[in-house]
Amino acid sequence: MADYQTLALSPELHRAIEQMGFTEMTEIQEKAIPVMLQGKDIIAKAPTGTGKTCAFGIPLIEGTDPKKSFVQGLVLCPTRELCTQITDDLRRLAKFKEGLQVVSLYGGQPIARQITALRRHPQVVVATPGRLLDHLNRRTLRLDGVTLAVLDEADEMLDMGFMKDVRRILDGLKNRRQMVMFSATISREVMDISWLYQRDEVEITVKPVEESEPKITQFSMLSTGSRKLEDLSAILRIKDYRRAIIFCNTKYTTARLSEQLRERGFDAECLHGDMRQQERNQMMAAFKAGKIAVLVSTDVAARGIDVSDVDAVFNYEVPLENEYYLHRIGRTGRARREGDSYIFFSEEEKKHLGEIIRYTRSNVTRLRFNENGQLVEAGD
Repeated sequence: MADYQTLALSPELHRAIEQMGFTEMTEIQEKAIPVMLQGKDIIAKAPTGTGKTCAFGIPLIEGTDPKKSFVQGLVLCPTRELCTQITDDLRRLAKFKEGLQVVSLYGGQPIARQITALRRHPQVVVATPGRLLDHLNRRTLRLDGVTLAVLDEADEMLDMGFMKDVRRILDGLKNRRQMVMFSATISREVMDISWLYQRDEVEITVKPVEESEPKITQFSMLSTGSRKLEDLSAILRIKDYRRAIIFCNTKYTTARLSEQLRERGFDAECLHGDMRQQERNQMMAAFKAGKIAVLVSTDVAARGIDVSDVDAVFNYEVPLENEYYLHRIGRTGRARREGDSYIFFSEEEKKHLGEIIRYTRSNVTRLRFNENGQLVEAGD
């Protein structure tokens, strides 16, 4: 992999990158950053956890003029959690660029606070489509100075029903000179946006190779009812994972399970869509900082989770959709680390689990507890 020092960047940006502890570029960064610095449009397909934020963030910050007091760069993303994480990363990259401000706009946060931030004339805005349109309608934000637009997790954003909103926003960028899209998959909707808004785009694909592919050891266990809680607790105690995420299908189960785990002495908290945004932000910050060992979450609430050192993922309930299984277990084994995943299932769910394994082409080892309370392979 190429070294960051080979990039022709400003001393301020090199200093920020060094302080963030980065030396070598990931594959997506090595392929995308030089192309973006040339001002070209990009449509990039890359697995999660490969360093996409810095791949577009470094050229974005480098090309932004702190002396100009209007928005020059716009990043659109699907969820508020991702919005805050991208903002944090961009602020770290902009740390030594005096006067450069990055603002995040998303629903669930008081709009008055965001209006106050916009009055300080930020140069970069990171936003979810709905809240951005709200500001545009209120005329608290102008985008006529935007020259670079980034769509992050474009497939998920468009799949969530934001196609019309994204098009309205892009149609309003009259002085846009460059648009880049980063996506885990290139869906029909992503291709449509590319065809409508990009010119002579450079296509970049980063395949999951052994170096960057998540190293996840997958396990399953036949367990139901109250036995499932006991089995989960036993695995957590035996393995003593420093950081784990447990997935449930409903908000109720998420809240109840985190409560039951706390009663058993685990440092557990829950994350679901009904929580206030401030609570969710605090929970995520605490989890990232290692103050919470076990995070119990729904699929929707977990969309913005970007923590590189999760040791294990538990499917406490079999996911409702086959692809959710990959999204869930992909939260571990990131950034060249290794991780474990577990899925609990009942006799009635055995067929569904088989479909998931075939669909995701997974290699899953069945486990059970022996009479001595040790985890052993169960066989078929």
